[in-house]
Amino acid sequence: MFDKLKQKTMSANEYVKTFVKWMFLATITGGFGGIVGSLFNMCIVYVTKMRNKNSWLIFLLPLGGLLIVFLYRICKMDKNSGTNNVIKSVRSEEDVPFLLAPLIFIGTTVTHLFGGSVGREGAALQLGGSIGEMTGKLIKLNENDMHIIRMCGMSSVFSALFGTPLTATFFALEVISVGIIHYSAFIPCLLSAVLSYKVSLLFGIIPETYLLPYIPLLSMASFFKTIAIGIVCAVVSIIFCVGIFGTNKLFKKWLRNPYLRIFVGGVIIVALTFFLGTTDYNGAGMNVIDRAVLEGKALPYAFLLKMIFTAITIGCGFKGGEIVPTLFIGATLGCVLGGLLHFNPAFSAALGMVGMFCGVVNCPIASVLLSVELFGSGGIVLFATVAAVSYMMSGYYGLYSGQKIVYSKLRTEFINIYTKKEY
Repeated sequence: MFDKLKQKTMSANEYVKTFVKWMFLATITGGFGGIVGSLFNMCIVYVTKMRNKNSWLIFLLPLGGLLIVFLYRICKMDKNSGTNNVIKSVRSEEDVPFLLAPLIFIGTTVTHLFGGSVGREGAALQLGGSIGEMTGKLIKLNENDMHIIRMCGMSSVFSALFGTPLTATFFALEVISVGIIHYSAFIPCLLSAVLSYKVSLLFGIIPETYLLPYIPLLSMASFFKTIAIGIVCAVVSIIFCVGIFGTNKLFKKWLRNPYLRIFVGGVIIVALTFFLGTTDYNGAGMNVIDRAVLEGKALPYAFLLKMIFTAITIGCGFKGGEIVPTLFIGATLGCVLGGLLHFNPAFSAALGMVGMFCGVVNCPIASVLLSVELFGSGGIVLFATVAAVSYMMSGYYGLYSGQKIVYSKLRTEFINIYTKKEY
């Protein structure tokens, strides 16, 4: 009886110790991640405003590219460094280089300043991974705990940048290995994400939220129209992922010198911007997303142009993320599909954002939570439907080649493969 009581006491102590340990570590990671993420957000907002006021800055994009390549090469970070490096580090004993944080911070800021078509989440994951790595090494965590602290860092900076703590938490849990959720990291990532979010509010960062002008009732008509949007989002997400990897492959094949590669890519973006006579496809393009979701207005070819701009920008070597461009593509695509299906175009734009997000990152739970944090809980069944359909129909493609599909999307079968890069 005494031995049994002793065993239960020891077991309870273990739970308490672990909980207290991660409360402490998540507080450090969330606080630091919130500060870094907020400063990064403020920098991106500032340089975007500067570019919008001084449109001539776009002509300096090729030179900005040369600066990025120079910084990465002088720091010996031009190979095997990036979001995929962070994702792989959670599954293996690979380290996340500390220099990755300042380099991605500078590289993404420069790309936004001069009009490259990128987002912010790539920087969020890399900044977060570096913060987690630094924290873990300072406290001398073992390898298993290092995996969790890296995920904490990812969720913290993602939360600070996007103002979506629940999405950030489950994105970090889901994106590493599709089909497996690392629940042991649930509490640490959630605590880190929430604290980081609160820190961002102290910095005056306003979360992106939308008050949808119309939410349709759940009916068989709205349900099947949502399924149709989910299928199209899945197809377009495959094309987008393949396009980014394919463009990168072509640039490397034709232009082996990284300086020449990024310079030529920058010139192409400048030429396309000049030819189109608009800067809607440079930078993140939040104004276009707002117009699609709030007003139900989008050009029928806007999603295609954004895909081209983003594939060239990232493919030639500029730094940044693909998620905000994905949301742009989803919003404009959904808006157009809404008109074709006689479905409210503004709500269809919101569905397109969620469907495209899920199709490229393979994170269905995070996608549903994203819909709640961006648009509220109204229409959640339709948002869950578009995410589920896009997740299944997008196959084994994804933005991150370091992501593994552990279990099949079609049956309860262990497959353990990396996401595909080409058809």
